[in-house]
Amino acid sequence: MKKRYEKNSDVPFLKRKGVSLSPATYGIDALGAMAQGLFASLLIGTILSTLGEQTGIDILVVIGGYAKEATGAAMAVAIGYALKAPQLVLFSLVAVGQAANALGGAGGPLAVYFAAVLASECGKIVSKETKIDIIVTPTVAIGTGVLFSIGCAPAIGRAASSVGGAIMWATELQPLFMGILVSVLVGIALTLPISSAAICAALGLTGLAGGAAVAGCCAQMIGFAVMSFGENGWGGFFAQGIGTSMLQMGNIVRNPRIWIPPILASAVTGPLATCLFGMQMNGAAVASGMGTCGLVGQIGVYTGWLSDIAAGTKSAVTVTDWVGLVLICFVLPAVLTPLFAAPLRRMGWIRKGDMKLEL
Repeated sequence: MKKRYEKNSDVPFLKRKGVSLSPATYGIDALGAMAQGLFASLLIGTILSTLGEQTGIDILVVIGGYAKEATGAAMAVAIGYALKAPQLVLFSLVAVGQAANALGGAGGPLAVYFAAVLASECGKIVSKETKIDIIVTPTVAIGTGVLFSIGCAPAIGRAASSVGGAIMWATELQPLFMGILVSVLVGIALTLPISSAAICAALGLTGLAGGAAVAGCCAQMIGFAVMSFGENGWGGFFAQGIGTSMLQMGNIVRNPRIWIPPILASAVTGPLATCLFGMQMNGAAVASGMGTCGLVGQIGVYTGWLSDIAAGTKSAVTVTDWVGLVLICFVLPAVLTPLFAAPLRRMGWIRKGDMKLEL
């Protein structure tokens, strides 16, 4: 035991405690896990509730309601898991997530992110450092996270809400330019090893801006699925089309030019969504950054239609609504991306095998 202690004493304290002050850890691992927590609570709860309301199955509405109530806790625990928090810290994050999400208001997900990261790292630092670890560790983790939430979550929520509101206001004011900008940037975020869903949720991105975000994500997912079909077949098609275009990230690093066609497709479908079809995401904001992943983006648009009808701001779901949804999310990305890729293939910028996935 003495030898082990002496050996560990040579290791820097933070490294020994598993605290990695790395942008990749916080910007990729934690943010990506947060999106999974969102999916496993708010998003799946919304889907189940909507399904129950439409089919008259009340139990689904009840289940969905409980899932949505656990949103803050689910996000915080997911972040702690990504940061490799010890068990006592991980379990303590339930209270931290609930507090941050409640106090953060519309910007709750962003507040949960900061509170959970802080509580996880503080909890890890004191974990197993005292003989009364079962008291000290959860006290530090919960105390740090909840105090931070009380002091900062409302301000974080207001800031995130203001940024999201500004983007949505600008999209309403300039649907063409902002349709392109939002569609391209959120689509790129979807394919990068960060979480477009978490970003959209944190900013509360809904309305026309949310519709543009959906368009950009779909352009990336369906675009890569169709463009790489010759190399990956149906397995790759479904893995990217209803899974994630992030699978292509390794290939993009090797040949960034394969990213050009889906980005161009998103620059077309985004403004079409905002200017021609007026496609809005008035469901859960997290769905704006999901694209065709499990058809969550489309379900989000549909639940938004129902919410608008219930609120009296929309009379009914029209044929134009459905046509716009299908064209923007599926047909146009499948047609435009290969068209944009064709000249690049002829120029030798994209070669056979550049988008091959190891599935």
